Amino acid sequence: MPLGLVIICVPAWMAMIQVDIKTIGVLTLAQVPYAFKFLWSPLIDRFRPPWLGRKRGWILIGQLALAALTFGLASQATDPTVGAVAALTVLIAFASATQDIAIDAYTVDVLDREEQGLAVGARTAMYRIGMWLAGAIAISLGPQLGWEVTLGAQAVVYLLLLPVTVFAPEPRAQPLPPQSLREAIWDPFVGFLQKNRSLEIVAFLLLYKLADNLAVALVRPFLVEMGYSEWDVGIVSGTVGVLFTLLGTFLGSFLTNYLGVGRALWYFGVLQAAANIGYALVAQVGLNRPLMYAAMALDTGASGMGTGAFMVLLLRLTQKRFSATQYALFSSIFALGRTVAGPIAGSLVDAIGWRDFFLLTIAFSAPGLAMLQRFVPWGAREIPAEIEADGAPGERSGAPVGRLGLLARGLGGFVGGSLAGLLASAALAGLKGARDGGVFDLAAPLARLLRPGAVSDYIDAIGALAFGLVLGFGWAAHAAARRGVKAAPASGLEQG
Repeated sequence: MPLGLVIICVPAWMAMIQVDIKTIGVLTLAQVPYAFKFLWSPLIDRFRPPWLGRKRGWILIGQLALAALTFGLASQATDPTVGAVAALTVLIAFASATQDIAIDAYTVDVLDREEQGLAVGARTAMYRIGMWLAGAIAISLGPQLGWEVTLGAQAVVYLLLLPVTVFAPEPRAQPLPPQSLREAIWDPFVGFLQKNRSLEIVAFLLLYKLADNLAVALVRPFLVEMGYSEWDVGIVSGTVGVLFTLLGTFLGSFLTNYLGVGRALWYFGVLQAAANIGYALVAQVGLNRPLMYAAMALDTGASGMGTGAFMVLLLRLTQKRFSATQYALFSSIFALGRTVAGPIAGSLVDAIGWRDFFLLTIAFSAPGLAMLQRFVPWGAREIPAEIEADGAPGERSGAPVGRLGLLARGLGGFVGGSLAGLLASAALAGLKGARDGGVFDLAAPLARLLRPGAVSDYIDAIGALAFGLVLGFGWAAHAAARRGVKAAPASGLEQG
């Protein structure tokens, strides 16, 4: 519910009372805590509230905070001030993100393997229903019943659900919690990086839904550009899209138990990529409502099935001792792929057009499926034991690396990643020139990126450098975790 309040209800409420659109745009930044919740997730692992269990105690704190803050927001309804509404909305988002961390961790701790699939489906369904109630339903009832009543009713719901939190069962197994804040922050990351093929797992988390993320990123602008009305776009995304996402996620989670995580990831990974051909047909045919509705149903249903299997995988990867921190980290990596898909999709559409873009997204499923083949071969029912969260860490490979060795790896990854990003941006610009009737030219756009003048050039260049920075940091961190860091001798640094 709180996410629907933050991203749907509050902006709509502000628009209805004639707050200017620039201010409403700034208000949407209230959702930032959801993107950065991994930063304070170690606190959930480290500290235990004095009531209930470690995770249920934090869930209770979040629930009470949400009720109090939503009542506070309701008190603003008669004479709202933008500053107070903004502050309360940010605090609601922070309390909600904190509760999300605790709920995710509790899910990891309490569920048996055979329960994970159904639990993911049920939780996703309730999550969507909560967003619908606090978002679409609230903005319909607010002008009729009054915002004080509408927002107050949401706060009451949190209080009515308190018995669910209080009487929920504690996990049967209670792993030893981190004994210090440093352990809670450091060990979840090192523990994961020490595992065999940890970088391959990170790459898979980013790439598995790449084709789907690219296609979904610009669906609404695509439909508008194809000539569909705002009514058509709203109906197909708000009803057909939501319904088939729910059905797909629930079905995917259920079938994951039946098929096994390995097979489910394969079947649904291929299906969610192939489903993008529906949008390619819409781009080719033009205005055709039955085809557009069918394409949306196929894509969102297949995407939901892939997400259901993927969320079960995240549960399997998470160590119970660090369930709050690691699950928040994995879900953030997953969300990162969705976040960066928009700019990439926009550049591709600009270069090759809608139909070819959607066809190309099918090919973009290949890297994720190739990574899947590396640790779950086609036909394998489950993921290997060493990939599981509680599998043994990988053996140390090679001598400890010195600080200069880490620096060299970091710089190497940064330079290589930055060059790859710059070349990719230049190639897209060259493709656009060729599509517009010119010749494919790589040198001119590359020169613009190296000496940017326009804002778009700066954005592309910064994106390439950011990619290099992430790649360099990941390479150095992986070497440090797998080989260990050699302490510098008193006389100076040694290179590993």
